[in-house]
Amino acid sequence: MPSTDWKKAAADKRESLLSLIPSEWKIPKVPSTEEQKDVTGKYIQQYLSDKEIEITETDAVGICDKTTSGSWTAVEVAKAFCHRAAVAHQLVSCLHEIFFDAAIQDAQKLDAYYKEHKKPVGPLHGLPVSLKDQFHVKDVDTTMGYVGWIGTFQGAKDTGKERQYESEMVKELRELGAVLYVKTSVPHTLMCGETVNNIIGYTRNPKNTHLSAGGSSGGEGALIGLRGSPVGFGTDIGGSIRIPAAFNGLYGIRTSAGRLPYEGMANSMDGQNSILSVVGPLAPTVGALKLVVKGLLSKEPWLHDPLCNELPWRTEQEQEILDLAKGGKGQLCFGVIRHDGYCAPTPPVRRAIELTVKTIEKLGHKTIEWKPTVTHARLGEICLKCWSFDGGADVRKDFELSGEEPAPQVLGTSAGQKVYNASEIMAANIEKREAQKGYMEYWNSTKEQTGTGRPVDAVVSPLAPWPAARPQKYTYYGYSVWVNVLDYTGVVVPVTQASKQEDPVDEDFKPINETDKLTHESYDPEIYDGAHVSVQIVGRRLQEEKMLALADYIGSALQS
Repeated sequence: MPSTDWKKAAADKRESLLSLIPSEWKIPKVPSTEEQKDVTGKYIQQYLSDKEIEITETDAVGICDKTTSGSWTAVEVAKAFCHRAAVAHQLVSCLHEIFFDAAIQDAQKLDAYYKEHKKPVGPLHGLPVSLKDQFHVKDVDTTMGYVGWIGTFQGAKDTGKERQYESEMVKELRELGAVLYVKTSVPHTLMCGETVNNIIGYTRNPKNTHLSAGGSSGGEGALIGLRGSPVGFGTDIGGSIRIPAAFNGLYGIRTSAGRLPYEGMANSMDGQNSILSVVGPLAPTVGALKLVVKGLLSKEPWLHDPLCNELPWRTEQEQEILDLAKGGKGQLCFGVIRHDGYCAPTPPVRRAIELTVKTIEKLGHKTIEWKPTVTHARLGEICLKCWSFDGGADVRKDFELSGEEPAPQVLGTSAGQKVYNASEIMAANIEKREAQKGYMEYWNSTKEQTGTGRPVDAVVSPLAPWPAARPQKYTYYGYSVWVNVLDYTGVVVPVTQASKQEDPVDEDFKPINETDKLTHESYDPEIYDGAHVSVQIVGRRLQEEKMLALADYIGSALQS
């Protein structure tokens, strides 16, 4: 397809999206970054009614309390979030698909059911849920940011699945009573900590539009950051849930592989099973994450997804950690990563780590330095190797469908990369397994340091070197990918905001390599002032209940 054709196809898709926004919801002028750096809070509220503000600024648990008791109708909740999502998209370009009319029709059916049966359809009755544009939803495209996927099923034509097929989790969310209404923006390929593609352009950070909303679930992060969704689902193969959650001041959980159903979703590098992409929610509160995870597990997704573990919600694990945390039955101990030995965090992130440590210690718990014998640099090398098995063939074929040009910041698109043979892939899998074993035994060994009679309960770590990346300056993924290689459970916890007064440039900084130097140089206190700053709390594999409980406990203490 000549460049004029793919550019027109992208522009037509972009305009078709805007045409689905009712005229009365159009805003007169989108401000530039210079005119309005922060479009959250009172800025976006000016376009909404008082009732819409009340609804959209209630968390998912509060919404479900209202809709499942009949205090709010599903229709009024759906309309409020459709309106706010429409404004959010105009401000920061965060949506790929809009299906407001279908959402309102679904909400009407829920209200009719409630009126007739005097009870909700399920625990998520009337709850709007946004989805990253990897989920297949009936009657809308899944483009994943590729121009060549427009009007197709994952790039293929005449399959019979186009705009008909639905992912397994979509079916389960509908059965739980959720109202689906938008799909959110991603970087084409998904392999990027920013969100950019040739269809909707660049998704900006609503709290600080100088910065990225993150990636690859960046549309989710931006939309929920603007409260255009109470909870949404992203995916994570190298940080793609946690990065947008951190950059937008949200909670977000990277579940371990097989905890939640991934069946039937579009993906890049599908079939690369050494480091699996996983699905998980992002939201302004931990309660919202827990609500949707428990809801999905109640549907027994392992009966419909062959890679899903038969592992219902374990209240006893949640209670066990809460008893230690605040039940007076012992003491917790956390490992702390201040520097991973390869790239230093910038001043706001360093301050967030120290605030978290002080909070933990003020709560009566302990911390120790985290110095694993398997370095995070080694884990990063393993990760990049696994991502590169096909030499970039999968993503290049999707660009070739239209002839479009990839954005410069996405990974793995260049031709001429090494293609791994079966023996080399087997050797990489052994290397990964040995690294996992070494890290596991290091974690076990901390029992000798904690004083609790147990190894550390979790690890507090930066998620990225900065509060959020500046466009085309995402220099280092090491603070997120180590969790993916080990398949650990990680939850992002908002801590504070960057401050040009409290977070000046470290004038005495001495970089230890070129990445460290570039990362340091990208930090500007003036530009970053006011940005969200977060940390991640990491547990071992399949510890979702435990990590959500700890995130709620520590997050609540930090915010108070």
